[in-house]
Amino acid sequence: MQFFQNLKNQFGSQFIEIIQWLDTTSDTMVYRFPVYNQEIKMNAQLVVRENQAALFVNEGKAADLFAPGRYELTTKNIPILTDLRGWKYGFQSPFKAEVYFFNTRLFPDLKWGTTNPVMMRDKDFGMIRLRAFGTYATRISDPKQFFATIVGTHGLTSTADILGQLRSTIISRFSDTVAESKIAALDLASKYQELGGLAVDRLKPEFGSYGLELSRFYIENVSLPEEVEAAIDQRSRLGVLGDRLPQYAQLQTAEAIPIAAGNPGGLAGAGAGLGAGVAIGSAMGQAFSGATPPPPPAAAPAPGGARWTVAMEGKTYGPFTDDALRSMIASGQLSPTAQLWRPGASGWAPLTDFPELGAAPSPPPPPK
Repeated sequence: MQFFQNLKNQFGSQFIEIIQWLDTTSDTMVYRFPVYNQEIKMNAQLVVRENQAALFVNEGKAADLFAPGRYELTTKNIPILTDLRGWKYGFQSPFKAEVYFFNTRLFPDLKWGTTNPVMMRDKDFGMIRLRAFGTYATRISDPKQFFATIVGTHGLTSTADILGQLRSTIISRFSDTVAESKIAALDLASKYQELGGLAVDRLKPEFGSYGLELSRFYIENVSLPEEVEAAIDQRSRLGVLGDRLPQYAQLQTAEAIPIAAGNPGGLAGAGAGLGAGVAIGSAMGQAFSGATPPPPPAAAPAPGGARWTVAMEGKTYGPFTDDALRSMIASGQLSPTAQLWRPGASGWAPLTDFPELGAAPSPPPPPK
């Protein structure tokens, strides 16, 4: 009797009588039932719960697939496995097979993102690099196809490994989509939905080949290099200013005066910067107006000695101090023929008409 009891203890425990997966996680897509070197008893019970599918695999080949329900395993309801095993006429015997459970519910809020910048040719900025990230949702729609292409081919049973494979697919197809969409970098922020739709058109067949359904796909952000973002900000600023560019340059110059006064060299050291501000303002003004200088202003001198107004290319700039103008004259940024006005003057006059600035008159043309 002891011999039979030992035999039963040794071999009887190998027979699996109930096969089920009690999923205690929220993110497991596929689970392999532990039947390695174990035998499944014929007439065993298979329990497949809602949002699950069970697949029997014989020597690496997908066999019978079970939808949610309770089954008693016989040669009648496992016909493919019965044919592979060669059972005849309902032969009752234990069998070995791998059993995979697939979670067929929707997996939402999965993350994707570019690990390396994506190259893009932009009509405004040339070749640029961009990064993007977002979320997507998927579900297993064809367990056999999913096993053949993902689990079986790649040997993946870990959810982290499976999602890593999907992220690689998304990034590859998203890169192609961005390159072919020809959406300008300036318009990307307002085209997320359009770009996402193009990406979905590319990704759905790819997911379908894995036995998956791509239910949702969102682009949360597309970021550009800092230098491109700075150029976009500058272009936006210029667009907002419009025909007020000369006034903006004048304001920038006026704001630089008190800052320069606190630096070593005072206003005299700021001459080059002020002259550059006038020159930039003049260049910007040319793009918007070619009008003649307006009549001299009738305002009183500004506090702190800033009393000079300069007219260039039909626009006025200032007021400037005497020291600021002398610095611009010394650096050659203000020509002797530039038109100036100050309170008390009868009207606009060339720089050489104001001897207090120390500007030498222009020499006469050379003899012919």
